[in-house]
Amino acid sequence: MSKECSFEFKFFFIACFIAPALVLLFFSCATHPDNYNDIDIAVYNDNFKKGIEEIRLGQNQKKPLYPEKNSILLYLDKGLLEHYAKNYVNSSQDLQEAERLIQEAFTKSITAGAASYIANDNTKDYPGEDYEDIYVNVINALNYYHDGDLEGAMVEIRKITMTNGKLDQLTTKYEGANGSASQYFASTLSALGLSVPQLPDLATVSFNNSALARYLSALFYQGQGKDDDARIEFEQVSNAFETNPNVYYNSIPKSVASAQNVPQEKGRLNVIGFSGLSPAKEEFSQTFPVPLFIDTLQIVQLKLPVLAPRPSAIDRIQVEVNGHGSFDLELLEDMGAVTTETFKARSASIVSKTFIRTLIKYATGSVASAAVSDKAGGGIGGVLASLATALASKAVADASEAADIRMGRYFPDKAYIGGINLDPGTYSGTATYYSGSRVVARDNFKDVNVRANRLNLVETTSLR
Repeated sequence: MSKECSFEFKFFFIACFIAPALVLLFFSCATHPDNYNDIDIAVYNDNFKKGIEEIRLGQNQKKPLYPEKNSILLYLDKGLLEHYAKNYVNSSQDLQEAERLIQEAFTKSITAGAASYIANDNTKDYPGEDYEDIYVNVINALNYYHDGDLEGAMVEIRKITMTNGKLDQLTTKYEGANGSASQYFASTLSALGLSVPQLPDLATVSFNNSALARYLSALFYQGQGKDDDARIEFEQVSNAFETNPNVYYNSIPKSVASAQNVPQEKGRLNVIGFSGLSPAKEEFSQTFPVPLFIDTLQIVQLKLPVLAPRPSAIDRIQVEVNGHGSFDLELLEDMGAVTTETFKARSASIVSKTFIRTLIKYATGSVASAAVSDKAGGGIGGVLASLATALASKAVADASEAADIRMGRYFPDKAYIGGINLDPGTYSGTATYYSGSRVVARDNFKDVNVRANRLNLVETTSLR
């Protein structure tokens, strides 16, 4: 290749990789977490109707709070708040749309090819996370139950637990991602005259069964009078604890056994309680040396999303049934731990994509710097021009990178269960949320019709 052709070839790559970086730098419009403050405050105060209204107001602004590329987030956040506000039909519609868009986004990602790794995730439609895709069915199953549709509730749960369902797919859906990315990465760097560093390995997800999904499935089967199917699902609750030690660090709740041994003449009032907020994404910057490049570009900066816990004050939930005693709910599933565990697989893919994208930007800057030096013909002028090009390339590359910290903001952190056997009748009561001996929140329920040989399920929530 002639020197002139080589120069033109190298600047072709500058156009391909530095120009898109500039586009991202000036036109990326990711919504800052602070913009959700009004909704967050309403949610913290368990004023879910107010939170829904704040979403509506945010969407009516000239610049919507949830732009079109964040449609999944709009339907997730609104669908969850509608559920907590007991607007079950609205919630179901929103969550179904979120699920449809998540599946559509995953299908598009498969067909997009490795070249799509060059674009920063913030410039793309938000695709949803695996834990969001799982828990959207759990919440929607409860929507169907509260709306009197047990079969619809079972359909939602089966999407998670069935063979080749969402839980089975967790360990395989990202297989091959690094292989195709490596090939693209290698060919691109080779064209720039550089060798290929090792890509990070994909992490293994150790979560293949959900005690929460199985417990709800067992209750729904009980409600349908399918005792043998219910027994199998209760056994699967134990299996989830045994096979997923990264998630289930607590003992199996005693309520799992007592829910299976209800006296014939009694009705069991089952209670499920949600507390806290699941971990939030934050940006984490990491630097590492890459001796392939010129001195100025040898310290490469990656900006990655990491999960950080959102601590909750709540450490105990007590349920009192007026005139019939009280009991504490027991931890069934640490949903935040599930969030962290299931994020591993896509997180590794994100690291690879960011690694590829950032190194190609730095490589392009390195090539451009060398090309400028060649064009200048050496000497102090060439050195200064080369240095200026390298510094400018690094500045653009670093400034154009930002971790994608988008997420559904209002998934619970923990799921608790409990129950009490009662004579058939109508009951009222209160769920009290404690931090030590201090009362954090109260949630009342009333006029609950408890029937024998039926499913009687009360749900309570405080996300503080």
